[in-house]
Amino acid sequence: MEQSSKIQSKEAEDLFEAVLALETIDECYRFFEDLCTVKEIKAMAQRFEVARMLLEKKTYSKIEEETSASTATISRINRTLQYGTGGYEEIIAKTKAGN
Repeated sequence: MEQSSKIQSKEAEDLFEAVLALETIDECYRFFEDLCTVKEIKAMAQRFEVARMLLEKKTYSKIEEETSASTATISRINRTLQYGTGGYEEIIAKTKAGN
């Protein structure tokens, strides 16, 4: 793990180990429904979809129309894609490879 991570902690590592132990979509639903509020899950799903669409070079207006994300949210995710750690790109590429 990169030492400069802003979220690095024993608790975060334990959480990520738990996520890595999930084996099915059903397990994911049960775990995340217990862990997060419905609003949090919907927000994370929306951000993931916005990132995917930005990587597909969709316009802000198309993304806003299809996801109901605000332009501020879209812009924030776009900045993360430009200056972040590459996490979105890595997992989106992996999930595309599996489909």
